[in-house]
Amino acid sequence: MDSNDHSAIVNVINLYPIAVDSHRYELFDRIFTEDIHCDFGGGAAFTDRATLKAVFNDIHAGFAATQHITSGHAIVLNGDRANCLSYVHGFFRRKLDDGEGVFQSNGWYDDELIRTSDGWRISYRISRMVSYGGDIRVMQAMPGVDTNYVLSALFEEADAGQSKFLQALEPAGNR
Repeated sequence: MDSNDHSAIVNVINLYPIAVDSHRYELFDRIFTEDIHCDFGGGAAFTDRATLKAVFNDIHAGFAATQHITSGHAIVLNGDRANCLSYVHGFFRRKLDDGEGVFQSNGWYDDELIRTSDGWRISYRISRMVSYGGDIRVMQAMPGVDTNYVLSALFEEADAGQSKFLQALEPAGNR
């Protein structure tokens, strides 16, 4: 794999937490394709960048702070397409009626990227949560709307044929 491609892909993946945590959603133009397919689980799915930007702006406005950390980037490059699996830890802080609450989650991003004239962009993202803890009220994006978390394991997604990264990693004859 070309080290320039590897670095560029990791930088795109790592720009996402910076965009979210700084509320700079215009940076999504440098991260996602316009027709992004993005599935965060529990019914939170988006099929275009403009909607993703608007919804993230609304949802994240209520947090006192967030911090998303991506790590363990594994990349499969295939010409002008790439797959990346990275792990994510999310930290969320919100003022509540009875003080300040915190919530944390752990999971992964399973991304497909394409090389565009402007560089690598994520065209497909699946985000899954493995565990969470803390005050669930912190994640109440809209009053009266229940938060529905679905926990998953990477091996379950892989066994069900849902991991695009692991599919890209397998030799063609084993698919």
